[in-house]
Amino acid sequence: MTDSKRPLAVFDLDNTLADTAHRQGFLERKPRDWDAFFAAATQDPPIAEGIALARRSAEECEIVYLTGRPERCRRDTLDWVAAQGLPEGCVYMRRDDDRRPARRTKLEILRRLARTREIRVLVDDDELVCEDAERAGFTVVRARWTAQSAALKVAQEREGRT
Repeated sequence: MTDSKRPLAVFDLDNTLADTAHRQGFLERKPRDWDAFFAAATQDPPIAEGIALARRSAEECEIVYLTGRPERCRRDTLDWVAAQGLPEGCVYMRRDDDRRPARRTKLEILRRLARTREIRVLVDDDELVCEDAERAGFTVVRARWTAQSAALKVAQEREGRT
């Protein structure tokens, strides 16, 4: 159920709410093992700082999840969100065949959401997503509570995979 009067708090998943460190090795291989990388997401430990912020944000905002994960991961993603006791919310995912950089896909969805709703905040770990969102006028919280992964950054920006 949504309440169109409440502002939106938009949360990324990977390295914002879900710690992907245990599956980074799948991206460091040549060739990258995308199937294994996404299959292992079901075992991501929650990130306490992100989870707490999502729960606090739900007191005033409707929560939306915006991830670069492909649509084929929807069931596992929804199960993970529920298992963490996170607030219910719409989950926006990348089309399986969409290889555009995360900063483009996410900004496109943010702008679409902003046409009909106030977006109170975007919480994301990807610096390029954050910079573009701020330039577009969105309030951003940078999720800096995990170590940056060079392999994940390449996947997000150059390969359009997550």
